[in-house]
Amino acid sequence: MHPFEDGNGRIGRTLAEFALSQTLDTPMLLSLSKIIEKNKSTYYEQLKTSQQSLNITEWINYFSEVFLDAQIDAKELIQFTLKKVKFFDKHTDQLNARQAKAINKMLENGFADFEGGMTAKKYISINKTSKTTATRDLQLLNELGIFKVEGSGRSVRYELNF
Repeated sequence: MHPFEDGNGRIGRTLAEFALSQTLDTPMLLSLSKIIEKNKSTYYEQLKTSQQSLNITEWINYFSEVFLDAQIDAKELIQFTLKKVKFFDKHTDQLNARQAKAINKMLENGFADFEGGMTAKKYISINKTSKTTATRDLQLLNELGIFKVEGSGRSVRYELNF
């Protein structure tokens, strides 16, 4: 195996996913690396501890938790994707290209909220459009029930009514 600069962890995680897929006799729709990346310090701590002893009970417990978290994450991603597809199927005829682009930007991070909601300033930045067009598009999205308004005046922002 070709060693990477930071070790063979990626290859090891890939082999673990491959072995699990073979055992289940079906491709796995999850990513161990994604979960490990969320708390890399714990991963390295568990690796270090397990390499200092022949007792790998803690490593097995840790890896089992990572595997379970990866399954939960995959399920949430699938549910989010289905929800997003249904959303666009329902509203596709109501959205212009600018509105669709802004909503896609809001949904880019999956389940994570679009920080601070959509504002006219963000809409202008995403679509390279005028304030008048941004305001009109955002108001229409609100009237259609696609957005809900939070705040007022200069601090108005829009959240997806997802």
